Amino acid sequence: MRLRVILLVLAVGSLMLVSFMLPLALLLRAFAADNAISGATIRAQFMAPLVATLDATDLRLAVNRANQQDAAEPMTVFLPNRRQLGAPQPWSSAVQLASHGQSFPEKALGGVAILVAVQGLSGGTAVIRIFVPDSRLRRGVTHSWVLLGLVAVGLLAMALIVATQLTRSLVRPLRNVALAAEQLSSGDLAARAPVDGPPEIKQVSAGLNRLADRITELLAHERETLADLSHRLRTPLTALRIDAELLTGDEELMARVIGDVDALTRTVNEIIGEARRPSGDVPGATCDAGSVLLDRAAYWRPLAEDQERWMTVDIPPHQLPVRVPEPDLIACIDILLENVFAHTPEGTAFSVRASPRAGGGAWLVVSDNGPGFSHPDPARRGESSAGSTGLGLDIARRIAETSGGTLTLGRSPHGGGAVTIGLGPAVPQIRQSRKHVRTNTQPTAPAKS
Repeated sequence: MRLRVILLVLAVGSLMLVSFMLPLALLLRAFAADNAISGATIRAQFMAPLVATLDATDLRLAVNRANQQDAAEPMTVFLPNRRQLGAPQPWSSAVQLASHGQSFPEKALGGVAILVAVQGLSGGTAVIRIFVPDSRLRRGVTHSWVLLGLVAVGLLAMALIVATQLTRSLVRPLRNVALAAEQLSSGDLAARAPVDGPPEIKQVSAGLNRLADRITELLAHERETLADLSHRLRTPLTALRIDAELLTGDEELMARVIGDVDALTRTVNEIIGEARRPSGDVPGATCDAGSVLLDRAAYWRPLAEDQERWMTVDIPPHQLPVRVPEPDLIACIDILLENVFAHTPEGTAFSVRASPRAGGGAWLVVSDNGPGFSHPDPARRGESSAGSTGLGLDIARRIAETSGGTLTLGRSPHGGGAVTIGLGPAVPQIRQSRKHVRTNTQPTAPAKS
């Protein structure tokens, strides 16, 4: 914008200067020519009384002295008896015309000839001819044009300085508004635009700041509401834990139920913490995708054994650092595994695999041998054909895209569903290593209740 305004000012200023300086330059050239012709005419008129009164000898001396004083404009006197005094010149048709009593300028080769008729002589009319060369006609024109050019350059420089200052006063506030908008879009809700500059830009800055304040208020209200709703779950969870402690007869079942209740309580606490944490607090959070996937597979393995599911886990021996907070990756993996258990029949085999991604990051693939996806776009938020909320795959997709990756739905080699998640690389890279893990979990016996 700044460059465009400066170029516009220069273009308009150049047009105005050209429209003013060009006629002025032509006028100066015409004025110089008229001044030279007027000077030559005055010389001729000054010589006319001498031609009419002096004899031939004195007139010759007067003409020669005049030519010596101004050799650049030679003078010739044509007498009635066709004698010439001064600079030799041919008796041209113009001289013949002037001998009839007419005075006029004539365009000649290399300049202008001034012809003045002198009447009252005994033998007829004499003619005074003074030649004015082009150098005299244009004397001082070049100097005047150079001065005009310098004035034009100076005016353009002043216009450029004024345009630069003007655009700076306009662009700086706009740049501040753009910077504040970029900071807001990156998650910095504390960013505000300074309210300065022209009235219109002040209005834009104030509007952006009010919008940022409103967004902050809405997000704070949303976090508090989510935290309050999650906090309400603590009361039924406490009652559920008390009831679980009253279970008797099966210590293993009681311990498992109490552990599940404690895990659910921790999840609710994490939800409350996440709801109260402003967005963008952990922009550089990373974790090892292989370790997280291994832990979650171990967590879901008992349920797989209970439902007689063949579970395959394939994780490379080295670390897979990804740009995802560990709680988010745990939630993402749990969503994918929970979908397998919820939407495929018992006894359906499934697999979880992790592999490095070109350029850093990791690929996570969860596939099963079930019927596959029935909905054309199961990752669309809020839509589900299996009686669920329809939010799980959308949450997993947003986690993947936030890290710089993708989520892709497809079919497994056995015709079931397959979800492939690409996670972006972590910075700095984690350089530890571990043994390659590949396990197959086969149910040993039915465990249906």
